[in-house]
Amino acid sequence: MRRLVVNSELSPADNAEKISTAVGGVGHSIAHESAHKHVRGTAEYVDDLPLLPGTLFVATGQSTKPHARVHSIDLSAVKSAPGVIDVIVQSDIPGKVDVAPVYSGDPLLAGDLVEFIGQPIFAVAATSFVAAQRAALLAKIEYEELPAQLTVEDSLSAQSFVLPQHQLLQGDPDSKIASAPHKLNGEIYVRGQEHFYLEGQISEARLTEDGGIHVISSSQHPTEIQKLVAEVLAIPFHRVVAEVRRMGGGFGGKESQAAPLACIAAIFAQRNRAPVRYRMPRRDDMVQTGKRHDFLNRWTAGFDHEGKLLGVDMLLAGKCGFSPDLSEGIVDRAMFHADNAYFLNNARILGLRCKTHTVSNTAFRGFGGPKGMMAIETLMEDIARKLGKDPLDVRKANLYQPGADETPYGQKIEQHVLPELIERLEQKSDYRARRLAITEFNKSHRHLKKGIALTPVKFGISFTAKHLNQAGALLQIYTDGSLLINHGGTEMGQGLYTKIQQIVASAFGVNVNRVMVSATRTDKVPNTSPTAASSGTDLNGMAAKDACDRIKADLIAFACEHFSVTAEQIIFKNDVVLLGEQQLDFPAFIKLAYLNRIPLSATGHYRTPKIFYNRETAKGQPFLYFANGAAAAEVTIDCMTGEYKVDRVDVLHDVGKSLNPAIDIGQIEGGFIQGMGWLTTEELLWDEKGRVISNSPANYKIPTAFDVPEIFNVELYDEPNLENTIHLSKAVGEPPLMLAICVWAALRDACSSTTDYQFSPRLDTPATPERVYWALQDCTAFNRSRI
Repeated sequence: MRRLVVNSELSPADNAEKISTAVGGVGHSIAHESAHKHVRGTAEYVDDLPLLPGTLFVATGQSTKPHARVHSIDLSAVKSAPGVIDVIVQSDIPGKVDVAPVYSGDPLLAGDLVEFIGQPIFAVAATSFVAAQRAALLAKIEYEELPAQLTVEDSLSAQSFVLPQHQLLQGDPDSKIASAPHKLNGEIYVRGQEHFYLEGQISEARLTEDGGIHVISSSQHPTEIQKLVAEVLAIPFHRVVAEVRRMGGGFGGKESQAAPLACIAAIFAQRNRAPVRYRMPRRDDMVQTGKRHDFLNRWTAGFDHEGKLLGVDMLLAGKCGFSPDLSEGIVDRAMFHADNAYFLNNARILGLRCKTHTVSNTAFRGFGGPKGMMAIETLMEDIARKLGKDPLDVRKANLYQPGADETPYGQKIEQHVLPELIERLEQKSDYRARRLAITEFNKSHRHLKKGIALTPVKFGISFTAKHLNQAGALLQIYTDGSLLINHGGTEMGQGLYTKIQQIVASAFGVNVNRVMVSATRTDKVPNTSPTAASSGTDLNGMAAKDACDRIKADLIAFACEHFSVTAEQIIFKNDVVLLGEQQLDFPAFIKLAYLNRIPLSATGHYRTPKIFYNRETAKGQPFLYFANGAAAAEVTIDCMTGEYKVDRVDVLHDVGKSLNPAIDIGQIEGGFIQGMGWLTTEELLWDEKGRVISNSPANYKIPTAFDVPEIFNVELYDEPNLENTIHLSKAVGEPPLMLAICVWAALRDACSSTTDYQFSPRLDTPATPERVYWALQDCTAFNRSRI
């Protein structure tokens, strides 16, 4: 069951009429622009494109050691294998070898040193996908093995990090913890997550007549593709065009990790004067590309008799892998969200970026935020059990409030949404009555136990790297009244293109079918930021609106002179233009403007205001605003086996004034289920030699349709953004994932019920049935200790 609550007015009063009169425009629940193509199977992804004559296919030869020096490589059997056209090693790269996104450390092909099992050492181009895969297995490589750090604990023991540590400090946590009436220490290990997008990593490179390269990629960051391909080939940026029409899912895994495929394909295309397609099979994808970071979180906290925090000292140690990749921002965001929705009062938050000889971990929906939140939510549970309180009451007691509204990094909370939002969800979900009913159920059932939890989410919206908070757009209007918009964002199924369509349609008061969004290309809009950080619509929507406003300004000036009317008398609505007492349909008006030589194309640009962060002082305003939400989950566990099911979930989520309620609801549902998978079933595992053993759908379990709660209520919290975002909406991409923390908390609650709620067992994530079983054993041991 889904519930949808929206308000149709989505902008300040002076723009309300213009927006509401666009057919299918902002505020309407129209279908995803490619939905019918998805259903019919006609949506084209990279591997659906017709093969050009002479297309070559790529595979890579990979390291079998986690940390070693390469003594010798014999590729003679590879080169003579059937179908092989070309083989390259690091020395064959014509330009830059390092393809790291920020800091150095990511060689396209390994040289004398390998640092994780699966690291590419050489690449093969062959006449077929199968021929390339088979040939890559024929290499003979000799290694000198070196000591390997494979775990966070290994890194901490060796004090080995990919980047320097960073610390947030608020007040005097040491003295406040020392003098607090109650103290707790705690730890939780939160495992990472495989992106498991439907479409794996893939790129195709084609030569252009001027010696350049056209790359069609499944990437969240076309500009990075353009830049790195140009640097690897040692050619100017303007000779490379990167194009992305759509992805079959991204979730952060195609922000930085798509670039190596594009670069290798481009090298082969340049060397062999042929089109090249490089598609990773699922197993290679799961071995060679990064995942969500594991985090080891530790803390010491002091609190009063009501459970209010007086001081917190927290350590967040992220498992980064062998190179920095995007780990600076990821661990920073974990630190920025270690407070989640709570005023910490006095806090020290130390972030460590641990080096391990495993694949370099990368962006994943939430970008570190979920890992920081898990630390504070675990602490909230522990405080409640220590004091004999309902965890919801402890959470509510610690919420940010006016007067207690400064984060550990110095940003003031200016819109206090959560107290009222949580109160509303508490009532709508009937939390208190269900808590009583669950307690009674647990008393009368020996082997089945129920749990319930209600948890909040406060998630900062903006890139933490300030320069990425900008976007561009190119709008063109044709003389038949149709509009074509290009922008720097990429479509990975989240509905960005649909929302941009609606924004443009609303700006001109036309039917949304008049607007088409074209494939993202670096020769249309340059220097784009990745579609990440939940900022795709915020940034590109405002850039598109800016382009609309520029054209409209010229059209209005023309109409004032041509029709002798004032600007106030000109209204764009319902596919017509009202000009005082006259009116023209939109195509006729555009044709007239063209005949009078009025420009009908414009570029738009937007940069996020207000944001800054001083890394030396660890203070600033890294986020323009916060998206908020809360979710309540009820679960049932089998105490004999640890197996469980999620019975019911209620969500109330803050998206400001929704641009498209149906798409926002879909994002909330999808994000929640993905978060639930991260916390319950998706277990990333390595063996003692550093080999990924969760490397296929057979041994890595994402949620299925059967795991979706039978009762799943999702409602939008209707309050406009106080910041001047696109039509006062809020981002919805990442925040819903963290709503699923309520499922983990409910499982822990069910376990705790076996001790009359006096003990919180350790429940590392994912909370698989095995881990739930062992948490129940801890509860049994606690009960025995009291006898």
